[in-house]
Amino acid sequence: MSDNVYKKIEIVGTSATSLEDAIQNAVGKAAQTVRRMGWFEVEEIRGAIKEDQVTQWQVTVKIGFTLED
Repeated sequence: MSDNVYKKIEIVGTSATSLEDAIQNAVGKAAQTVRRMGWFEVEEIRGAIKEDQVTQWQVTVKIGFTLED
C-alpha cells in the first residue's frame, strides 16, 4: 500500500442563480482537466449587486486531488 500525495488548486466559480450552482460550475469546469478530484473547500463567498439585487454569486474554492504515481 502506497501513501498518497495530494495537491490543491484554487479557482473561482460564478452563477447568476445560487451559491450551490457557483460551486458546481467551479467543480464541473475543473473536472474537464483535473483527474482524481476528492474534495473541495469553500474559501470565500462574494457577489455582485445591481439595483439592490444580487446578480451574481462568486465562490472561491480549493479543490483537492490525488497526484498520480
